[in-house]
Amino acid sequence: MKTWDKILFGLLLAAVVTYAEEKKRHHLKEDDDLLNMLEQDDEEAMKLEPLRDPCADKHCGAGRVCGVNDQGNAECICIPECPEETDIRRKVCSNHNETWPSDCSIYQQRCFCEKGQEGCRGAEKYRHVHIEYYGSCRAQKECIDSEMADFPRRMRDWLYNVMRDLADRRELTPAELALEREAEKNLTKRWTNAAIWKWCDLDGHPHDRAVSRHELFPIRAPLQALEHCIAPFLDNCDANNDHKITLMEWGKCLELDVEEIDDRCDELKGL
Repeated sequence: MKTWDKILFGLLLAAVVTYAEEKKRHHLKEDDDLLNMLEQDDEEAMKLEPLRDPCADKHCGAGRVCGVNDQGNAECICIPECPEETDIRRKVCSNHNETWPSDCSIYQQRCFCEKGQEGCRGAEKYRHVHIEYYGSCRAQKECIDSEMADFPRRMRDWLYNVMRDLADRRELTPAELALEREAEKNLTKRWTNAAIWKWCDLDGHPHDRAVSRHELFPIRAPLQALEHCIAPFLDNCDANNDHKITLMEWGKCLELDVEEIDDRCDELKGL
């Protein structure tokens, strides 16, 4: 190859290499710019996107509120302070026949004792404290043996009449209504179906196949003034004294045939 040709070839090769390097640097710069833009977009999105409240979907029972722990997780804690109540109608009577300022104060006390926190007045006594009825405590008429013996029948009738009344007012779910219609057509299922319906209705949160003393409040409180046997009756339903009433305990307490008692809560709750 002639000297001139060699020089020309060298210049062309150098130009090609230089162009390739410039192109590579250009692409690298474009990549860096793109990454920087993406990082900036992510930062802006984080600024614009509201932080999700960990307590948004957390359900806490009576006397508790949701709080965020050190790990950023939601947990139920005892309500720190109850609102001061001045209305005497807000007072409640406990199962220990003690008058409390409000339902909040009694639930707060139970939470303190369940968790062993400062503020508990006595864990053994107040760990299972619950509301008997609204209003200041008052003297209750004694439930004599003959009244107690007849009470399961009256309770069965009351449960069925309530279920039928709600059906007439169209306040039952389709599954509950089917249970009520079944009881109307088959009289042998009248009391059993009513008992199953109410027990499943009372088994709220958590849905744990047991009705706590607290969950009994919707039937105990409204009947307390009219039925002085309701409190001892419900106490007797808790045969093993574990502060919960199972479906079988409920059936026996109402003097029903336990072989006809069937857990239909999932069906009634649409689970």
